[in-house]
Amino acid sequence: MPTSRSYGDACTIARALDVVGERWALLVVRELLLGPQRFSDVRRALPGASSNLVTDRLRELEGHGVVARRKLPPPAGSTVYELTGWGRELEPVVLALGAWGGGIPRPPDAHLGTTSVLLFLRGAARPRRAACYRVELDARVWTVRTEPGRLTVEPGAPENPDAAIRTDPPTLNALLEKPSGLDAAIADGRVEASGDRKALRRLLRERLA
Repeated sequence: MPTSRSYGDACTIARALDVVGERWALLVVRELLLGPQRFSDVRRALPGASSNLVTDRLRELEGHGVVARRKLPPPAGSTVYELTGWGRELEPVVLALGAWGGGIPRPPDAHLGTTSVLLFLRGAARPRRAACYRVELDARVWTVRTEPGRLTVEPGAPENPDAAIRTDPPTLNALLEKPSGLDAAIADGRVEASGDRKALRRLLRERLA
């Protein structure tokens, strides 16, 4: 059931936590940072949360004006959730939490989702030239574009990408940590790659140390 609990504290920090402090709320926000998502996408990205709990968090965030719901036009016709303008102001807060959390040991066998890996790529990348990539992770397709000093990520497939990669989030994360493993990952079937292999290597290598 949705919660209406409040800290009853006038401090702006407490008031913010009244809105996004419930368990899983900020992770729902994280999943919407890269664009609109269907309920099934959000639910799949949070395997530790039940469907009812995800429903409650989305309903609460929508009620607070952090998230909006809309129906896509035909032929899709599906309902998606997206951050409002006010909700998008949480992005630097969520990313700062992620940077701070980098100092905490990763739990063994912890889930690593698509959004987390793509946010890391977007934040760490320092590309030197323009390119377009088709990135497929866990059966979802993303457009990754680079230009000098900037990388963007959008849901959906690009037209005429320079290179394409199909894998799972843990494998992509491992390749970002050790790009030299690309050939071995292709050879053993963990990665499917096509297009400009040099451009793909740049995508994995051109990031902050």
